[in-house]
Amino acid sequence: MKQYSLVDDIGTLHTFNKVPQRIISLVPSQTELLVDLGLESKIVGITKFCIHPKELKANKAIVGGTKKVDYNKIKALAPDIVICNKEENTLEIVENLREIVPVWVTDIITIEDNLKMINDFGILFDCVGEANQWNSNLTFALSDFKKFIESKPIRKVAYFIWKNPYMVAGSGNFIDELLQFNRFENVYDNQSRYPEIELEKINENGNLDFVFLSSEPYPFKEKDALEMQDFCGQAKIILVDGEMFSWHGSRLLKALNYFKELHQKL
Repeated sequence: MKQYSLVDDIGTLHTFNKVPQRIISLVPSQTELLVDLGLESKIVGITKFCIHPKELKANKAIVGGTKKVDYNKIKALAPDIVICNKEENTLEIVENLREIVPVWVTDIITIEDNLKMINDFGILFDCVGEANQWNSNLTFALSDFKKFIESKPIRKVAYFIWKNPYMVAGSGNFIDELLQFNRFENVYDNQSRYPEIELEKINENGNLDFVFLSSEPYPFKEKDALEMQDFCGQAKIILVDGEMFSWHGSRLLKALNYFKELHQKL
């Protein structure tokens, strides 16, 4: 393959003389996508949070987490490329890794961003056919879900990601995009990213229909829902699968089926 160039999501131009063969992924959802694109054999390093597919951690080098990595271990693995994400990984990690290896950074806020990432990976890793198939399947499933959801009423929700302090999903992130896609009105979308909130003031945003407690990054449980009940008025508190709302990549296909099941339970 001749030399080729691509620009990542933060505007960095990458030029390759050959297709990267040794990949380190520092983003769990993107690790899953790489596997689904048929690239598992090329992955040499992952994070301790890369839990899908579940057998991967037994077969690949663990180079740290998403916020702290072992640079010496990464260097020793001699990667051709490291895959990062603007939200998941720190700027410090990206800048330090650039001294060692090309770093591809994604920035996924919208569903269109997600489709573009899959397309980019197809070009980047010479698996265009697999990427096109995934995007074709996703486009069909997204269209099908739009038909499913169009008759549903718009309902007000608050989506919690953390406790002590309580933090919720605001605007400008993939969670908010998927909430909107589900016709859930995020009552905190007037605040950016992941604001801290006071639970006592939750009903200042109008009458909530639902409070979603995510399974990640904080693993909310039934006891947390019971603790919050007195503050949430008539809102129904529901434990939701955080991977389905926050993992971009190929996970979106499973998420659309999960969302259908969720709506049928509401």
